[in-house]
Amino acid sequence: MTEDRAAPIHLDLDDRFYRRVEAAPFPQHILRWRNDRAAATVGLDALDDTAWVDHFGRFAPLPGNIGAPLALCYHGHQFGHYNHELGDGRGFLFAQLRADDGRILDLGTKGSGQTPFSRTADGRLTLKGAVREIMATELLEALGVNTSKTFSVIETGESLQRHDEPSPTRAAVMVRLSHGHIRIGSFQRCRYLEDVEGIEMLMRHTARHHFAAELDADAPVNDLAPRSLRRWRRALQPRRGRGWRRALSMGF
Repeated sequence: MTEDRAAPIHLDLDDRFYRRVEAAPFPQHILRWRNDRAAATVGLDALDDTAWVDHFGRFAPLPGNIGAPLALCYHGHQFGHYNHELGDGRGFLFAQLRADDGRILDLGTKGSGQTPFSRTADGRLTLKGAVREIMATELLEALGVNTSKTFSVIETGESLQRHDEPSPTRAAVMVRLSHGHIRIGSFQRCRYLEDVEGIEMLMRHTARHHFAAELDADAPVNDLAPRSLRRWRRALQPRRGRGWRRALSMGF
């Protein structure tokens, strides 16, 4: 593991877009899943199990990467209503790494503890929920879907109460490998707060780091904005069509 993979680009944005947090101090760390295939793409497959647990169960920072985890701020719609109290409520952005293909990929968590956005929730994840995500992401990848990867699952020794499964139930902390954590809701939050500067900052950041071959991050904003929207529509529309066809073929 070397620092040359580190690419903590989210730190280029200021703290209006995130809150620095700490991982929960879990009583146990039992490794249940490590995705060495995904780890190889970002230079982490050589970690032994002890180092793996240190980084993805206790969240010791990776060399040259994000020092303190970042709970990201965003808004969005839930159950048909706009919700301005969203944000990473049981996860955070842990690290950003350059993959073999040159893309910058994110390591983000689920079940890593409470954050300022948790509200009344405990910030935890059930082990069953983590296993379901392993099954889903592995199936999607096998079907050729461009999906996030379930990178790591570590059982934490905690017992959780949940209304949707027999309780108490075992807890785990999960890490995903994915292509970015900037959401539509990241822009929605800036719009809600009337933060025009923030919208432009996010737009240029996304163009520079994720679409550099297609968008000029330094172009005038009145030119960059419509180009960004057209790029987004071109990417989204065929995927929605493929998604509907696959769902219908599976009986949904």
